[in-house]
Amino acid sequence: MIDRLVHAGNVVIDLVMEIPALPRPGGDVLATSSQVTPGGGYNVMVASVRQGLEVAYAGGHGSGPFGDLARTRLAEAGIAVLQEPTTGADTGFDVAFVDDSGERTFATSVGAEAALTYEQLADVRVRGGDAVYLSGYGLAYPANRAALTRWLATLPGDATVIVDPGPLVADIPADVLRRVLDRTDWWSCNHDEATAMTGRADPEQAAAELARRTGRSGVVVRVGPRGCVLARRGAPAVRVPAFEVRAVDSNGAGDAHVGVFVAALGDGLPPEAAARRANAAAAIAVTRRGPATAPTREEIDRLLGL
Repeated sequence: MIDRLVHAGNVVIDLVMEIPALPRPGGDVLATSSQVTPGGGYNVMVASVRQGLEVAYAGGHGSGPFGDLARTRLAEAGIAVLQEPTTGADTGFDVAFVDDSGERTFATSVGAEAALTYEQLADVRVRGGDAVYLSGYGLAYPANRAALTRWLATLPGDATVIVDPGPLVADIPADVLRRVLDRTDWWSCNHDEATAMTGRADPEQAAAELARRTGRSGVVVRVGPRGCVLARRGAPAVRVPAFEVRAVDSNGAGDAHVGVFVAALGDGLPPEAAARRANAAAAIAVTRRGPATAPTREEIDRLLGL
């Protein structure tokens, strides 16, 4: 059981633009719509909150207008903020382009969320029933990496650690990955990230290889419209099927998946049932435009016929 999610990743501000297609190099394209909204770790936390899980943000945030927006939205979602704003720096942002196929492409400018210190994290009291979430973005940023790996070693043994390496997985030093994997309970990543880490294109083989490297419970490899693969050390990888929907925006679908997976584990569901709820959440999320589109518990129950 999980009583609370402590998110030690990064909340940034998404500048989202919907476009017909990416422009050619040196070209331009007019967006059909745009919005400014918190993203990154915010999406994961909102996904868990909407399932009824208590959530707290332990990451960094700035003292400028983007930091103000991030804190306002976190408070509106019922997410506790555990750190004080970093003076002299604002929260970072990214530009997210969403094309007509629903695919998204990012460019990111980092800010205060990338300058977390061990001293800040040492003030975060993690309890045995907590789940702690780490992001590959944090592990790729030098300051955060040093703080997080040191802090990770101090966590209670009965705290659950969830890691999503994200697209910057290749930028995480190998020795850091080894130490993090040793303490990880659930490693959640997409197919491309799993292949980059293992060299295996087959998602079942990649998941099984990653499961052999984790120190604790297992691995979830997301395979988009085909669902996900669940693997645990010493057991065959299991394919958990997806739900057929018409995707309009994949932005935030992976975040919805991992946030709901953690919340379902918190409800005491076995991993395969938790992965099925996560697949349902991702399926609903891709039918909606915007990054923080995770469904409520009731919406998932309806899709599952509960």
